[in-house]
Amino acid sequence: MTTTSDAAGWADAQWRSTAFDWVTGQLDRHGRRVTGPVEPRVRPWSLVWRVPTDAGPYWFKANNPGTAYETVLLTELARRAPGRVLDPVAVDTGRGWSLLPDGGPSLRELAAPDPGRWVDVLATYAGLQQAVAPGADELVALGVPDHRPAALPGLLADLLDDRAALLLGPEGDPPAGDGPPAGNGQDTGDGPSTADGMDAATLDRLRAYLPRFAEDCRRLADSGIPASVQHDDLHDGNVFGPADGYRFFDWGDASVAHPFGTLLVTLRSVAHTFALTEGDPVLLRLRDAYLEPWTDRHDRASLREIAGVAVRVTTVSRALSWRRALDTTDPGRAEYASAVPGWLGELFAPMPV
Repeated sequence: MTTTSDAAGWADAQWRSTAFDWVTGQLDRHGRRVTGPVEPRVRPWSLVWRVPTDAGPYWFKANNPGTAYETVLLTELARRAPGRVLDPVAVDTGRGWSLLPDGGPSLRELAAPDPGRWVDVLATYAGLQQAVAPGADELVALGVPDHRPAALPGLLADLLDDRAALLLGPEGDPPAGDGPPAGNGQDTGDGPSTADGMDAATLDRLRAYLPRFAEDCRRLADSGIPASVQHDDLHDGNVFGPADGYRFFDWGDASVAHPFGTLLVTLRSVAHTFALTEGDPVLLRLRDAYLEPWTDRHDRASLREIAGVAVRVTTVSRALSWRRALDTTDPGRAEYASAVPGWLGELFAPMPV
């Protein structure tokens, strides 16, 4: 855990003055002038400012230490997949700061929602992953979390020993009164809602599952699909478009992983938004649209099988990303803390496809 509350630091007048001076200086270099007060949004893992300027709004983000790698990733994605993400105006990787132009409305903000729109979104996103895949090792070296199949069994074993993250009491039982449910709505991909920590029976079941989990990870590693960036929270609130082509943002949960794991949050989010049950033909169509770019080297039946394994395995990735995001003493973390054990429990739940 960090030794100070990030939210407390972000509320400090000196910190705000320093950050605002950085923002105005970077905008000045691009001929932009701030025209009013910033509009803040604070979460335990990040502070976001909407900055009004004479050329429209810009967006400043300060990540906490657990998600600070996003600044490096933004720069690399803009270089490796131009046009698919916003080009940062400036980043400060040492402080976990980034400044981005406005991307327009997200898919969630557009009128007449249509699940069919995701056919093109997912094909575009798959193209981004394929473009980034050759640089996977470099991304890991730069600090992007390594959730590749070979790493995940060890990461899961480590997480199962983290009693604080699992909200386990000293005897293996969840402590009473751990706060409200995790997340702020499953349609955003924030994870399952559960007011309690992990129970001892689920912990025992997960420990017993470790060999099977390792075997699933070996299947993914042997699939011939190269690892790439995996957004891990790709829903309609994190996609701009389509005026300038679909572009993807908010990479604070991302990792280097088997690419197909993206489908976990995306298809769950679509299913929630449009009241679809697992295996619905709409979800199967979207899965196949996402997999299509890989059919030049793999047959569809094999790709579907691999995707099914990747989606289940990625519940562990979600738990790990939440643990990183909540690596803070900010009291606000309690609102979201049950997402870590909640996502691990989802390993045994029905999957969307």
